[in-house]
Amino acid sequence: MNTNQIYTKGSNLYDTVLFDLDGTLTNPKKGITKSVQYALSAFGITSKPDELVSFIGPPLRDSFKQSYKMTQKDIEKAITKYREYYTAKGIFDNKLYAGVVDMIEKLKMNNKTLILATSKPTVFANQILKHFELDKYFDFVSGSELDGSRDAKAEVIDHALKSMNLKPTQSMVMVGDRKHDIIGAKAHRLKSIGVLYGYGSKQELQNAGADIIVNSIEELKNMLVLSS
Repeated sequence: MNTNQIYTKGSNLYDTVLFDLDGTLTNPKKGITKSVQYALSAFGITSKPDELVSFIGPPLRDSFKQSYKMTQKDIEKAITKYREYYTAKGIFDNKLYAGVVDMIEKLKMNNKTLILATSKPTVFANQILKHFELDKYFDFVSGSELDGSRDAKAEVIDHALKSMNLKPTQSMVMVGDRKHDIIGAKAHRLKSIGVLYGYGSKQELQNAGADIIVNSIEELKNMLVLSS
């Protein structure tokens, strides 16, 4: 399957779809970047929101380490400060991408199994799905733990498959906007779809080995949902 291949309406390739959350179903830029700004302020660091979009998608601890070369002690302090703001304000300073509800509804009408696979802590992921009234559509929510365990996307997918008693098959696909989603899918030999409306670039998704890349929710829906 060639990267950038776009399937048209009527394709019925997948019966199980794993979705990333941030940058794939929702646009969390404002809430996440404000939470990071708040955390960095505890270290006397100031940054603009557009300088912090790299925090959207990867495990939070990895982002603090890679972007600011923090020690483990400082990373844990940053996480604590981040969550002070995030749990109070940032979590719902977030919005669904246009077309997501229609896509998810049509997937369920076509009897697809839907799994949320996110590096965000499960407790926050569940709150967000409930807030946007998407929780009723998902068969399982797999996220990380608050202590930072199970935050790699491959681990998140593994947890989802084991919890659902599913074996990886060619009829499963992981959908996400960052390289971590693609790498996690490849670790389990799952097909992957990279989306360009989120926070990963075309080059990032190509380099990670995405099987398919789409530009919009509409293209994604046409690929995943049977045409009526």
